[in-house]
Amino acid sequence: MSGRVTSLQNPTVKALRALHLKKARDQTGLFVAEGLKTVVEGLDTGHAPQMLLFGAEAADHPLTRRAVAATREAGGEALEVTEAILAKVSRRENPQAVVGVFRQAFRALDQIEPHAAPCWVALHRVRDPGNLGTIVRTADAAGCGGVILVGECCDPYSTEAVRATMGSIFAAALARASEAEFAAWRDRWPGSVVGTLLAASLDYRAADYVRPSLILMGNEQQGLPPEMARLCDVNVKIPMRGRADSLNLAVATGIMIYAATP
Repeated sequence: MSGRVTSLQNPTVKALRALHLKKARDQTGLFVAEGLKTVVEGLDTGHAPQMLLFGAEAADHPLTRRAVAATREAGGEALEVTEAILAKVSRRENPQAVVGVFRQAFRALDQIEPHAAPCWVALHRVRDPGNLGTIVRTADAAGCGGVILVGECCDPYSTEAVRATMGSIFAAALARASEAEFAAWRDRWPGSVVGTLLAASLDYRAADYVRPSLILMGNEQQGLPPEMARLCDVNVKIPMRGRADSLNLAVATGIMIYAATP
C-alpha cells in the first residue's frame, strides 16, 4: 500500500515514533533506519523495509522509487509524509528525507559458523550505543563475521547505534547471549579467543592469532572482568605511550580487529 500522511496524530506515525523506545522495539521486533543510503544498503543485503516514509523532495529519486517498490513487494507500506513527521520520527530538526522501518535480525550462537570469517568480535556489557555502532561498522569494514553481545548490553537497534553503523547494521551478523551461554559456546571455538586486559604483559602485536580469531572486549568502564578474561586463550595489552591511560572502546576494538585479520 502507499499513500500520503500529513498528521502527526496518525496512528502509524505514532507507532513509528515509539520505536525510539527499547520496549517498543522489543515488542515489535522492528527498528528505524534513517537516510536513503542506509535504506538502500538494507535492500542490497536482502532486507526489505516493513514501512517506508519519504518526503516530497525525495519521491522522484530513482533509489526512492526502488525502495518503494521493494517495500510494496514485501507487503509493507510506503508513505509520503511531511518534513514535520520525518523530524518527529527521527527526533532531528533536519531529518533525512527517507526513513525505513526494518525487522531486527538477531541470530542464535549455534547459527554462527566460525570458519565463515577470519575474525569475530564479542563485547561484554558494552554500554554506549555510539561505541557499539562504530564497532559494528568497523567489523563490517574489516570483513569480520559479526558481533556477539554478551550479558546486558545496549541495544544495537537503537537509533543512535544504527546511525553509528552507517548501514553496516545490515551487513554484520549480530548475536546475543548470557555470560553462561557464551562460556559454554566458547568451549567449542576452533581458533583463538583473545582478550584485552590492562594487567596483561603481552603486546597485542606479538600475540598468536589462530584463525578464526574471536576478539573479546570488556565494557567502557571496567574492561574485562576476571571471569571473562579466564575464557580467553591469551590476554593482551595495547601499549599506552602518552599521558592517556586508556583508549575509547571502539578505537581499541578496531585496533584488535585489524591485528587479528589477514
